Amino acid sequence: MLEYNPKDWLTFIFKFHKSDTIRQLLPMLLLIGLYSAGVAYLEISYWKLSENSHVKNIPLMHSILSFVISMLLVFRTNTAYDRWWEGRKLWGSLVNNSRNLAIKLSAILPLEDIENRTFFKKIIPAYAYALKNHLNHESTRKELFDDELLNKNIHQDKHVPNQVALMLIKRVEKLYQEKKITNEHLLILNGEMLSFTDICGACERIKNTPIPYSYSAFIKKFIFFFIMTLPFGFVFSLGYYVIPVVCFIFYVLASLELIAEEIEDPFGGDTNDLPTTKIAGNIHKHVYEIL
Repeated sequence: MLEYNPKDWLTFIFKFHKSDTIRQLLPMLLLIGLYSAGVAYLEISYWKLSENSHVKNIPLMHSILSFVISMLLVFRTNTAYDRWWEGRKLWGSLVNNSRNLAIKLSAILPLEDIENRTFFKKIIPAYAYALKNHLNHESTRKELFDDELLNKNIHQDKHVPNQVALMLIKRVEKLYQEKKITNEHLLILNGEMLSFTDICGACERIKNTPIPYSYSAFIKKFIFFFIMTLPFGFVFSLGYYVIPVVCFIFYVLASLELIAEEIEDPFGGDTNDLPTTKIAGNIHKHVYEIL
């Protein structure tokens, strides 16, 4: 995720970052500009249509449809941002529950129980890293599981977060069988342990359920035909200035759709996606400090 100063207006206006939509839309902007120039030439210079022709009434259609397209894009961007924000809340819950679990284990386990403290110190952050890589469709890095027991029980071809959660619960159950924790301790720890899988499932729901194809395709077609018909009517009032005007309108509308496409999947590696690597690193750091 890109870190920035939201109060630095000059940087926003005059600096072009690699994530700026203008870089992605530049080929289309050039084509739209050429298309608008062709329409303007045909109507003004070749056909020499006058303002009294019926073509001048086309802007009436655009004035009606502009409200519709604005409502569609608002709904589109709001839906995408809701998915992004829900993903951020889920990872915030993972941070809090990891800390709470570590704090409770630190209070329950004796200081001299180095073996179990070391195990939980590794397994709790390992779940965050495993979930991050699982959502990014990456194989979990071996260095995260430098413990022989962890390495031996993790199979990359299976659901890695589930395996890590299972190892965590098995160790807690082992402590209970060895009478190192009581029934009350189990109840205290149970909420945080179950929340890991709940968070994983909710993240998978966001990741694996994109916006319906028909809705996304309709918006793109709507924008395309809206832009393609713009030069025909506005050329009489704008002349050849219709070229930059149409390009700018296309840039605004298409950029909103591109931004929505990027943030509706917040677990990828794009600039505007969630900083899951940094969050997992913070969990790693805090759990080590606690235990």
